Amino acid sequence: MPRYSLLIYTPVGGPPAGVDLAERGRRFLAFTEELKRDGVYLGGDRLHDADSATTVRIREGETQLTDGPFAETKEFLAGFYLLDCPDLDKALAYAARIPNADFASIEVRPIMEQQPAPA
Repeated sequence: MPRYSLLIYTPVGGPPAGVDLAERGRRFLAFTEELKRDGVYLGGDRLHDADSATTVRIREGETQLTDGPFAETKEFLAGFYLLDCPDLDKALAYAARIPNADFASIEVRPIMEQQPAPA
């Protein structure tokens, strides 16, 4: 089956006022268990805040390390799921059920299958 990444982008300032983070955490755990029961879960995790990132670039043979994310944005990559779904429609249906989709953005991308190197 095709694989899909569900990339969860949340606002830099955090969730809107009134969001119960403990309750959201419980909903995420339940959602992840549902994905496992459905047999589509391949992996996923929450990421540390964007300010903990280090960006690596190689320019003219020199390695450059920069603290922080690649680009300044209003949202940051907070976590991801990797799913094995029969089609894009099913992956989109799961993405719409991610517990913070009401204030986050969920980017769904098909995974490119690696082709064997020519002999």
